Amino acid sequence: MPIPPRTLLLPRRHFLLGSLSALALPSCAGQCGSPGVVTPEAARPTIPFGVQTGDPTASGVVLWSKTDRPARLFVEWGTDERLSDARKLEGPVATAENDFTARVELTGLPAGKRIHYRVVFEADDAGHARSEPAVGSLRAPPGPGEDVKIVWSGDTAGQGFGIDVDRGGMKTYASIARLAPDLFIHSGDRIYADNPLPEEIKLDDGSVWKNLVTPAKSKVAETLEEFRGNFAYNFLDEHVRRLHAAVPTIVQWDDHEVRNNWFPGQVLSDPRYKERRASVLAAFAKQAMFEYAPMRQGPVHRVLSYGPRVDVFVLDARTFRGSNGPNREEKEPAVILGQEQIAWLKEALARSVATWKIIACDQPIGLVIPDGPTAQEGFANGEGPPLGRELEIASILSFLQEKRIRNVLWITADVHYAAAHHYDPSRAKFAKFDPFWELVAGPLHAGTFGPAPLDETFGPEVKFQNRKQGDPPVGPAGGKQSFGVLAIDGKSGQLRASLHDGDGSEMWGVEIEAVS
Repeated sequence: MPIPPRTLLLPRRHFLLGSLSALALPSCAGQCGSPGVVTPEAARPTIPFGVQTGDPTASGVVLWSKTDRPARLFVEWGTDERLSDARKLEGPVATAENDFTARVELTGLPAGKRIHYRVVFEADDAGHARSEPAVGSLRAPPGPGEDVKIVWSGDTAGQGFGIDVDRGGMKTYASIARLAPDLFIHSGDRIYADNPLPEEIKLDDGSVWKNLVTPAKSKVAETLEEFRGNFAYNFLDEHVRRLHAAVPTIVQWDDHEVRNNWFPGQVLSDPRYKERRASVLAAFAKQAMFEYAPMRQGPVHRVLSYGPRVDVFVLDARTFRGSNGPNREEKEPAVILGQEQIAWLKEALARSVATWKIIACDQPIGLVIPDGPTAQEGFANGEGPPLGRELEIASILSFLQEKRIRNVLWITADVHYAAAHHYDPSRAKFAKFDPFWELVAGPLHAGTFGPAPLDETFGPEVKFQNRKQGDPPVGPAGGKQSFGVLAIDGKSGQLRASLHDGDGSEMWGVEIEAVS
């Protein structure tokens, strides 16, 4: 069924207090209609959620926007902020079939330059009315010798914490924007489709968290329209829109894009759901995810080359996984990544000529994440040697050592606290690998809890974590939101990794030398 153009109608007070009126877009400057013709405002398409770019490579970057009716996307871009050198591009028509979202690829970007762009939508009718423009910018992938700054985190609008306008909204996104990174990686759980938002949450300090609530966020998501509404919700926050308009994003998914700890073929017992087939819900979620993300059509797992110093390998720990069980199989591994994806990853790593190979995995390697009293959600099962899904990790790590693939760094989120883990074969039950780091960040805007227990199989050691055993769970107001930063020196190749709190202050950092 086609989706009505305005699925997120809100009371007027939300526009006055909230974010949609804060976009501060420039005027049309005579571009919104024919000269001398006054177009009624109601006839103009709108751009309610701004613009975003993502998946940048040397060949181009994906630009995304959304409108409110059938309309064609037009883009101007150039290196001059005033767009005096603008190149013009005609994009696709946004239709109800894709929830009035549209994407187009910008190609021929000059390496390392700041690219400015302007987007308008033109109505697909006889009047051809044009929207007010939305503007943004990005840094094109760098050339040789140029520095790179990457930020990552995950988990947005979880545990019932949505946008509280009076508390400033999703403020961690603003902290990331202040650091002006070149690239932002959202490591999964971009939405919590299984976490409806209550109007209010009473906090331990006696104050009240007041959520902005939309129809799609008032229940668990079961239909395509409801999943779309979940992805659209985050764009109601001005900090989210501003970050996306200034920094290209790489997105991946984890479980809450569908439902906590889901796996293909699962039948839910949750009474909140009328549609209990997880694979049906996942199909809706995946379609909505692609509609609301600046990514190319294709598999979620992909490799993106960001200049000569960095390749980002995006993994998908959902599409190929088997059911969650005890995770202690001795020979045939329990599946989380799957042989097809592992073969792709090995081949892509072997081809990479980048100094740093950043593996963005939406689940940690060594943290035990239970799913009920006996099943495991993640790779780890609690003890060594490698069994079950750990055999997949053992296969990847031994391949890296065998092929002498150096400078591999794992980043992740998922567990709702920040941590730095160093893995070393001298401490491990499985020793056929080279030492490496796994860095954990998040949440961006959700509840915090943990820490989780470490599995000894691959010899991890906690070098830092921002929570300790016994700390009570807290929401975004509790000061435990976090993100990570990777700063790579373009000349030496040295990498500095750091973990930051939600205000942007550094909590921990380490220098990692590039090995030739």
